[in-house]
Amino acid sequence: MILDEIDLRLVRLLQEDAKKTTKQYADALELSNTAVYERIKRLERNGVISKYVALVDKKKVNRQFSVLCHVALDQHIKENVLHFEREIQKLEEVVECFHTSGSHDYILKIHVENMEAYREFMVNKLTAIPHIGSTQSAFVISEVKHTTAVHI
Repeated sequence: MILDEIDLRLVRLLQEDAKKTTKQYADALELSNTAVYERIKRLERNGVISKYVALVDKKKVNRQFSVLCHVALDQHIKENVLHFEREIQKLEEVVECFHTSGSHDYILKIHVENMEAYREFMVNKLTAIPHIGSTQSAFVISEVKHTTAVHI
């Protein structure tokens, strides 16, 4: 799908605040409600917009302790990789998982209550997954930049 300048502007507006009315987007884009509605539906149908979510303040739900955990598997065979990835999907503390190159195979972004909760997570959940060779954790001191928007 080729996005024109209006599509790009609409996507930027939706990434800023997806709860506005179609009329508000139409006013900002100087288009009719129908034109904006049709553009949004086309963006959804074509997978440009994959879902709408509410962003939650981690402090308000007591999950402000953020950790970046580097994981290396002991063997890089297909079965181990697929098994690890299936098991990670089940861990609600893990909010992002990246398969990476370099000295570690994965980087996990984890949100828990505190250090004690992280230790509990590591001992009882993460390291219970077979074929993990090593882990290395980095604790977030402060979040300097955080966005969910994709720059287009």
